[in-house]
Amino acid sequence: MSAQRVAMRNIKECLRLKFEGGLSHEKIARALQLSKGVVSKYVTAANETGLEWPVLAALDEVALAAALLPTAKVRQTRGERVLPDLITIHRELRRKGVTLQLLWEEYVAAHPEQPTYRYTQFVEHYRRYASTLKRSMRQQHRAGEKLFIDYAGPTLPVIDPATGEISRAHIFVAALGASNYTYACATPGEAQVDWLTALGQAFSYFGGVSEMVVPDNPRALIAHPDRYEPGLNRAALECARHYDTVMLPARPRKPQDKAKAEVAVQIVERWIMARLRHQQFFSLHALNQAIAELLEDLNQRPFKKLDGCRREWFERLDQPVLRPLPQHPYEVVTFKRCKVNIDYHIEVNGGFYSVPSALARQSVDVRLSAHTVEILHGNRRVASHLRLQRRGAYSTQSEHMPASHKAHREWTPQRLLDWGERIGPHARQIVEYQLTHKPHPEMGYRACLGLLSLARQYGNARLEAAASRAVQLRALNGRTVRNLLKQGLDQQPLPKPATPAAQPSSHENVRGADYYTQEELFDDDPTHPEPAAPTAAERHGPSAGRAVDAAGQPQLELR
Repeated sequence: MSAQRVAMRNIKECLRLKFEGGLSHEKIARALQLSKGVVSKYVTAANETGLEWPVLAALDEVALAAALLPTAKVRQTRGERVLPDLITIHRELRRKGVTLQLLWEEYVAAHPEQPTYRYTQFVEHYRRYASTLKRSMRQQHRAGEKLFIDYAGPTLPVIDPATGEISRAHIFVAALGASNYTYACATPGEAQVDWLTALGQAFSYFGGVSEMVVPDNPRALIAHPDRYEPGLNRAALECARHYDTVMLPARPRKPQDKAKAEVAVQIVERWIMARLRHQQFFSLHALNQAIAELLEDLNQRPFKKLDGCRREWFERLDQPVLRPLPQHPYEVVTFKRCKVNIDYHIEVNGGFYSVPSALARQSVDVRLSAHTVEILHGNRRVASHLRLQRRGAYSTQSEHMPASHKAHREWTPQRLLDWGERIGPHARQIVEYQLTHKPHPEMGYRACLGLLSLARQYGNARLEAAASRAVQLRALNGRTVRNLLKQGLDQQPLPKPATPAAQPSSHENVRGADYYTQEELFDDDPTHPEPAAPTAAERHGPSAGRAVDAAGQPQLELR
């Protein structure tokens, strides 16, 4: 024998006697001629709705039946109107473009031979049903529209296996508005890099991007807090632009703006964090693996008041309309403001990076990632470098240099030696001397480039001739070569060495005909010191007025 159907008016009276009158189940059963089991069933169902009695009392019989028994099928008697499927209506309204008008038309078309409700009654029934759901469930979110993100309050310990030191992992939570499909992961903290990295992982988990992202008002993402127009910092804006979405923070002290996030955080704390409270984790990776396993179980748990589970609703609602993921995940960057030094370089974390020389003394923005340094001026990229790993190192690009510096940089020691070789052996000998007798080869570049200008002015042949005379004079410097060319001495034949019989050239007091010419050539050249003044013995010999040779024989005096 089938159970006798209980009229909704009796159920409502049962609840009134319980919540208003405070009667026991036995007295209610006796007063309404019901069994104590039936009374207990409906009282329990009313408690599970989470609604107070004044709210239940305001519902009509249809809405009350949907609230207490959402999956029950109400039998239709002859002549009664067909009840709409309020649960399906509530779910379908989350789809883009679906309205109550459209759903009412489909409801009427589905029952052509049965009486149906008019549109106004249809809407009233749905609104009463919606009012029985929790506040967070009453909000209507279109499929694929919003992703709510937040951090849980409690943290989980992670033990360093090497030192035994305990750090606290923070739990990031993200939930899609339409399906409540949830993602969670552990991060080292709640810094900017943690927020944005976890957001990218959430998008990868969902396999797509929502139209909007709704965070709370964390300092890591908000540059200018404001009730109506909060200002995101530059990194948050870059992240939103990379994923082709919009980041719209919830209003301060407006919990209804972030109710989905708060409910998702509460669920994660109960169904994931509470289950992990007795486990030990020795790395963040191990903790995230444990979270991922429990996350799958959470998303497949059936809803209490709605049909299906989070995964089913996700596959039906959000997944088909999510925007595609970009080719690469967002690389978290930081921004800083720098002033270009006079040497057209900026300093970033101990490294020096070049910019176009025209920007010297101006301010630029730096976009710093783990691998690259991008320099922006007027929101336009003017330079890009690989990030230097050594403090004090330079990254200089030739196109940033002024013309004079660029020409200087193009000359390498080997190139200068090859150029000297093409002029002649003596020119190469002078170039090599300049490069090797300086503390650093680059210090000799200027002198070598001076020789290059002499080749353009006097020609290669005269330069080699002057270099040959400079080598003979042992004055291997650019000043000597320049003076020889100016005075035309490079065009005179080189002096032939005199024979000992013809000239006392070996005598220590004989300086030769070129002595005074050398003084003019050296001309205060620091690389060729002036000869020291002769001593009295050098001027007059070992005895006054006499000069002797090594054998003690008198020689001619040279006065």
